[in-house]
Amino acid sequence: MRFIGSLAITAFVVWLAGLGWFVASSLMIRGDETTPTDAIVVLTGGRLRLEAGLALLAAGKGRRLFISGVNPRVDRGVLLRALGPAAEREAGSIVLGRRSDDTAGNAMETADWMRREGYTSLCLVTSWYHMRRALVEFRRAMPQLTIVPQPVFATHVDPEDWWGRHGAVLLVLEEYGKYLAAWVWPALADAPRPAPVIWATSVRGNAEASGR
Repeated sequence: MRFIGSLAITAFVVWLAGLGWFVASSLMIRGDETTPTDAIVVLTGGRLRLEAGLALLAAGKGRRLFISGVNPRVDRGVLLRALGPAAEREAGSIVLGRRSDDTAGNAMETADWMRREGYTSLCLVTSWYHMRRALVEFRRAMPQLTIVPQPVFATHVDPEDWWGRHGAVLLVLEEYGKYLAAWVWPALADAPRPAPVIWATSVRGNAEASGR
């Protein structure tokens, strides 16, 4: 029991240290608004992400804006109008991706689109706490492409709202767990598996196999 307790404490300390690194390193990622790329890719999940992507497109930092993870039931015209005049002005350069519902799917959907367009670089726009996991998935799906991160930071949290105070903490904890899973699951999937054991199905089958 003492050994199990020590092991649990060690695992918790390692997990906590990893969480500290995750938050600190995510906050230290700074966007590069000076380097143009072939495309700007926004992962759905908040209006601020879309507004940041539109601002980059309007500034000429990419040829086209690809929004990955759009709900198939969302009408294109309604979405663009909801984003304001900037989106309507740039409508011809905005592409909606509707085939993904998670970050790994975003990466695969974007990789397919980039390949069809012949693009070799992209500016990735998503929330700061999501950027680490997004980079893992996107670099795995597009190892030869240049990916420039552009994290989005929320500028206001209501101090009177419980979710405003504590929801952000829970969101970061959840994202940290998903980040660890993004590293672990592919490694487990590629791990060698033991050969299956073939059992005799019947005594009669054994006898026939031996020629009796």
